[in-house]
Amino acid sequence: MSDIEQFVFFQLNAQIFALPLSNVQRIARSVEITPLPQAPDIVIGVINVRGQIVPVVDFRKRLNLPPREISLKDHLIIGKTDRRSVALLVDDVTEISRINDDQITQRESILSEMPLVKGAVKVKGEIILIHDLEKFLSLDEEKKLNAALKENVSERKPKRKTARKPEKK
Repeated sequence: MSDIEQFVFFQLNAQIFALPLSNVQRIARSVEITPLPQAPDIVIGVINVRGQIVPVVDFRKRLNLPPREISLKDHLIIGKTDRRSVALLVDDVTEISRINDDQITQRESILSEMPLVKGAVKVKGEIILIHDLEKFLSLDEEKKLNAALKENVSERKPKRKTARKPEKK
């Protein structure tokens, strides 16, 4: 008996992609993104998710797709890697679906030179690439992002005010 795994299917341009649901924390509508100076090129900026600063990755740029303006109809897939939470900007989230492991072709069998891809699955006659969120940022991009976050986020933290005793007259 094969195992069943759940996937989030999403769209960029007219193409459908997938991420394992186990990597996804939440899905949200597009919100205002704050620029992050000195971040890697594929990082658009950051958002605040329940008090946590989360970098937003431009999935289009990672896949060398043509750029386009961010729309209110866009979605953010907020996912968790071993190192951090990240938000992926996508055009639309189309469905969450269960797939049998025996339906998935592993990366090594088809696209060994594409580290971002975990595998592929054929759904409704269409081949859908399953992405590996753990390998989405290179080591250099991780280092650059860490430095940008440390420098820019620490500057924005409000300074604590100390209470003063009222002066006696």
